[in-house]
Amino acid sequence: MNSIYPIRFSLVIPTYNESGNIERIIQQLSAMLDEVLPHNYELIVVDDDSPDRTWELAAALIPEYPCLRVMRRETERGLATAVIRGWQVAQGDVLGVIDGDLQHPPDTLLRLLSELENGADLAVASRHVEGGGVSTWSVTRRFLSRGAQLLGLMILPRVVSRVSDPMSGYFLVRRGAIAGQTLNPVGYKILIEVLGRGAIDQIAEVGYVFQEREEGESKVTWKQYMDYVHHLLRLRVDSGRLGRWGERLHFPVGRFFRFGLVGISGLAVDMASLYILYDVLGMGLTRSAILAAEIAIINNFFWNDRWTFGDLAKQQSQRGMVIKRFLKFNIVCLMGLVLKVLLLNLFFNGFHINAYLANLMAITIVTFWNFWINLKLSWRVTQVR
Repeated sequence: MNSIYPIRFSLVIPTYNESGNIERIIQQLSAMLDEVLPHNYELIVVDDDSPDRTWELAAALIPEYPCLRVMRRETERGLATAVIRGWQVAQGDVLGVIDGDLQHPPDTLLRLLSELENGADLAVASRHVEGGGVSTWSVTRRFLSRGAQLLGLMILPRVVSRVSDPMSGYFLVRRGAIAGQTLNPVGYKILIEVLGRGAIDQIAEVGYVFQEREEGESKVTWKQYMDYVHHLLRLRVDSGRLGRWGERLHFPVGRFFRFGLVGISGLAVDMASLYILYDVLGMGLTRSAILAAEIAIINNFFWNDRWTFGDLAKQQSQRGMVIKRFLKFNIVCLMGLVLKVLLLNLFFNGFHINAYLANLMAITIVTFWNFWINLKLSWRVTQVR
């Protein structure tokens, strides 16, 4: 098959503290691919600045394995984003990902490549088809895995139901199927991002048995499960009518949705703080209201900085930049409060709209104001170090 790309196949290996496995997986993959794709593939190790210096060990292997490339990320973290970064520098017209811990058997790769050669846009290694399994997983881990899949079917049925193992981190995809798409996954499950945003027509699945680790420790945490839920919800919003509307208008609907949820939490914090300060501690109403509002602003900034605009905040994580963002956020919110009062009076006194409806209209407009100004001012990326 002719290709406009210099090589046929690029395989990304995201790593973090895999010094005990990296040489073996490179050796096994290279020996296998040298036979079927001699000088027509590349292995791209993307390491998140591992404390055990996995990146350094991998780089030392390059003279022996000329098809190996190594990227060391010093400021960015996360398995899914590591895969995206690897694909961005990849040269192949077929892109893939495999774990660096040998839990994904390398020999399955040949069957995945065969499916792409037979016309599939996406070939997924699955634990849930014939020939697949999960080795010696505990009952708890099996339950969590199936529960996550069931949750995905509930939130994003049209995407998750397309494959038997949407949690798989072992697959190949034709470059053309994701070219031009903005992939921005959350957490460590990249496959649902590819399914949700890519132009995937034909899908093939190949069974494999998930192996237990021989070296290193498992990196599965509860935070990763929460990131998975976040990822599903964002794809759900982006793929719905609001998402399509936002895409046409170049408006980040998913980010705005998160901003709104944070705002609701801030309202609850404001009310609770006012009760404690005014009713419990006996402070004056005005002072209590001011302090309660500031506590709510702090709450909102915390969650917006880590969730709503977390991807932007990570690019400017220095303490001085965080303080600068917080001060800007405070100013924008105070300006929003003044704007709300002015709009409320305009709607109520000027247009004689019902007071409660006028208040709701003012809050809606100010929410959009706060979101857009904070996006363009408080979390604007002006320098990356």
